[in-house]
Amino acid sequence: MIQRVQTLILLAIVILGVILFALPVVQFASPETAMEQHLYELSARGLHEVTEQISTPDEVPTLNGLWGLMMATLIIPFLALVDIFLYKNRIFQSRWNIFLAAFCIGYYAVLGLFIWVGKNQLGCEWHLDFGACLPLICFILTLMATRRILKDEALVRAADRIR
Repeated sequence: MIQRVQTLILLAIVILGVILFALPVVQFASPETAMEQHLYELSARGLHEVTEQISTPDEVPTLNGLWGLMMATLIIPFLALVDIFLYKNRIFQSRWNIFLAAFCIGYYAVLGLFIWVGKNQLGCEWHLDFGACLPLICFILTLMATRRILKDEALVRAADRIR
């Protein structure tokens, strides 16, 4: 199981998914008014203020429904981990990979929704952080793993024909 290249690729997806849970994905910056600017970071764990309060501490605004982003972030490494243990059924494993790839792309739909809501509620500009590229990397790795799984299946079928 571990000697297969696609297992290592899927393990990399699990590791990147766990890292994605810890990294901020989007940074919101409020317009500068009266020498005061607020910076907020959005991650799977929620919206957190980065700047230190010089004046009176305001309450950090909240975005409702952030559980959707957290669930999308947790589902990607979970699906990849389950996918590792499906090595005995290669056809089902390749189909599971397509499902995983769809979740990687779906993560951006959920993220886009929260960027739009956060921009409207906070009245801030937004910038993507490094964490936003991790689902894309997971998507590419998923496609690579699917290709290797299908290559293994073709090799096994060719060996069965020879017998």
